[in-house]
Amino acid sequence: MLIRRWKYEDILRISEIEKECFPQEPWSFKMLASSFESDAFYGVVCEDCGEIEGYGGITIAADSADVDNIAVTEPYRHSGVASAIIAELCNYAKLKGVEKVFLEVRVSNSAAMSLYLKNGFKGAYARTRYYSDGEDCLVMVKEL
Repeated sequence: MLIRRWKYEDILRISEIEKECFPQEPWSFKMLASSFESDAFYGVVCEDCGEIEGYGGITIAADSADVDNIAVTEPYRHSGVASAIIAELCNYAKLKGVEKVFLEVRVSNSAAMSLYLKNGFKGAYARTRYYSDGEDCLVMVKEL
């Protein structure tokens, strides 16, 4: 398993994984590609034998950061890929002087909440009717 910074040529595969993991509201190819225009964004992929198994991205603003997305393909879930991506994003953020990392998760996504709790995140507050389908989200935070 190799965690590395994502490259522009990875975007097509990342967008396929995005559609697989977030069929309700996937980021478009254009949205993913625009991440290369921001110095505040850091994106990584996890690959094995040249195959991308998952990806994640974080945006840093002063002493805080927001995890934009984490996604892992079905065959590699529960294998440590997501935790490795989270660890890399948080380590990078810490090197950049970040004190708190935030993320948003659908209240119905208990698997993701469990993953985030296991990786040191704690529930901070809820945002009602946050998603386009009216579902609430839980904002979670990790202090670095």
